[in-house]
Amino acid sequence: MKIRTSEYIITEVFHSLKRNSWMAFASVGTVAVSLFVFGMFLIIVMNMNRMAVSLESQVEISVYLEDRLTDSEIKAIDKKINEMNGVNSVTFTDKIKALDIFKERLGDQKFLLDAIEGENPLPNSFTVKVVNPSLVKTTAIAINDFEGVETVKYGQDVVEHLFDITRLIRLFGIVLMILLAGATLFIISNTIRLTVFARRTEVAIMKYVGATDWFIRWPFMLEGIVLGAMGGTVAFIALRIAYNMIVAKIYDTIAFFPLIPTYPFMTYISIIIVCCGIVIGAVGSVISLKRFLKA
Repeated sequence: MKIRTSEYIITEVFHSLKRNSWMAFASVGTVAVSLFVFGMFLIIVMNMNRMAVSLESQVEISVYLEDRLTDSEIKAIDKKINEMNGVNSVTFTDKIKALDIFKERLGDQKFLLDAIEGENPLPNSFTVKVVNPSLVKTTAIAINDFEGVETVKYGQDVVEHLFDITRLIRLFGIVLMILLAGATLFIISNTIRLTVFARRTEVAIMKYVGATDWFIRWPFMLEGIVLGAMGGTVAFIALRIAYNMIVAKIYDTIAFFPLIPTYPFMTYISIIIVCCGIVIGAVGSVISLKRFLKA
């Protein structure tokens, strides 16, 4: 593109924004509101995904051992489990410690243990954590076949439902993002179309004097990019303020809620929102001009 042409396009964009200041203000407002809603849903979906990952990471396999095992046999099972692919950690709990933990959980109901007359019915056990939650089932089945293992529990029904919920959350998030992106593009392109319609005579004259489609298109595209960037900037400032307030409010109530920390999360969200504004502004301008550039 020639320097003179570039200067013309930039000057034309500046004059257009100045002449149609109210229309530009409405466009920026529409872009800002649309991207704010899009960004808010993006933040919600990403935090829901973080919660899903947090829930998945808490899934454990409880391995209960037979009472007849010697210390060396228990160590051998411990070694075999640690050598399995995908195992992250293995924690041994002897039957004495297991009984102490059980008593703590009973609290004021400790007297219920008087019926066992000092005997300890609880087995020695291992608590196994895996690297990937999807490995829980196959790992549990493999450990269950080890000699000396009495039973393996990992909350089969709960885990399956948990994984179904997390998959649904991720699928819902993807579909929602696509729908909101489409709705935002539709709203912005129609808003820009009003600007183009107001200048349809100018476009027609330029066509009559022999201007190429791209020569006509560039000022509108650049104007759409500027409006999109401005709307995206307003949206991410509002999102940052809103997210900071929400995080502070939730942490005052639930200190350990697994929200994504503000930094650098909101920096990435800001970049995404502004880039979306720029892309949607440019695409919206191209879509809006199609009708008026037809021969």
